[in-house]
Amino acid sequence: MNGTELLAERFQEQRGRLRAVAYRMLGSLGEAEDALEEARAGLSRRTSGAVPDPDGRLVIAVGRVCLDRLRSRAARRDTFVPDPVIAPLSPPDPEQEVLYADAVGLALLVTLESLDPAARLAFVLHDMFAVPYDDIAPVLERTPAATRQLAGRARRRVREAAPAAEPDPHRRREVLEAFLAATRAGDLKGLVAVLHPDVVLRADSGSPSSRSVRGARPVAEQALKFRRFADCARLARVNGEVGIVNLPEGRPLSVAGVTVAEGRIVALLLLADPERLARLDLPGTAR
Repeated sequence: MNGTELLAERFQEQRGRLRAVAYRMLGSLGEAEDALEEARAGLSRRTSGAVPDPDGRLVIAVGRVCLDRLRSRAARRDTFVPDPVIAPLSPPDPEQEVLYADAVGLALLVTLESLDPAARLAFVLHDMFAVPYDDIAPVLERTPAATRQLAGRARRRVREAAPAAEPDPHRRREVLEAFLAATRAGDLKGLVAVLHPDVVLRADSGSPSSRSVRGARPVAEQALKFRRFADCARLARVNGEVGIVNLPEGRPLSVAGVTVAEGRIVALLLLADPERLARLDLPGTAR
């Protein structure tokens, strides 16, 4: 088996892992698939001779394509919400679990969006996929020491931005159920009680008018504006955490990733862009 054939075989075997690299780099499931195809095509054109570390070469190849895409990407709106990975609340069987392997917290993906492309690559490849700095440095045209420093700064940024989430999944579900119950009842006081005073709602409707809302009462008032759709809201796993999928008449209206800390909601990331929602895979959700 020559080098091209070996890489092609390993690419198929490692596709789930490579897609996870691209998803963390780009925050878009569609862009991640496109990046995989571009990386695969590039490998078939350039490979010759023996390949001592095929898996490592594949990760680097995908990372390089994603880096180029990030550098050429137009600036996104401040309210951009990454594509969510949605799964039923009930644990999936092992085969289904592979489909949700891309899941990583939406809050983390939003923080990654704030990093410059080089820092994002250094952090994602090293901290999430254990790629050595010596292998990342040539992609960034930096020394390994400079690459280490870049990843370190990104790591601090992530730690500072990421809220300390509630570790108990049952408690997280209770908080979301209380949020939905208060919304359905039109209970402003109940909503405020379940929201952290500094809660942030980040909503991406796909339009320039999308905006962020901060504070328990403003976020509660925003939720009540859509009270008529609350009966259609269902709980689901959104990027590995309990979240909310709104499905009036079986058609997706919105998907919300929710961060719960100390018994209250501290962040909501709401995707309501119709074009992006239409492309999502929406498996069964629970009442």
